[in-house]
Amino acid sequence: MVETNKRKALVAAGWTVGDAEDFLEMSEVERQLLDARTQMAAAVREARANSNLSQKELGKLLKTSQPRIAKIERAAPDVSLDPLIRAFVAAGGRLDVQSKSDIPKSAKRKSKTAGKVAKRFILESSTSK
Repeated sequence: MVETNKRKALVAAGWTVGDAEDFLEMSEVERQLLDARTQMAAAVREARANSNLSQKELGKLLKTSQPRIAKIERAAPDVSLDPLIRAFVAAGGRLDVQSKSDIPKSAKRKSKTAGKVAKRFILESSTSK
């Protein structure tokens, strides 16, 4: 994101400043889905690395190819959440779904949908290498 002073100078000069999501006119749901996909892809990479697996080895575990694992790890648009979750779990990750009552108040984000979110997903991967 553009630094605050630069942002103010651009706005003062008549420019509209935003992020990629603003430019692409993404809805809140689309933004959350994109965030979930990119975070899950990063979690797959981390879990695979922590398990000392190559992309090829993870592909064998999932009965898929190394190039497909590479697409999963970069959250390619043609990869749905299901393969991301399968790859994460196969690489040693753990997916934990918490209900709203289980989430500490300090962890709840304020957003346009505050108070409406019923679940939170927590991704855990082994930190031992």
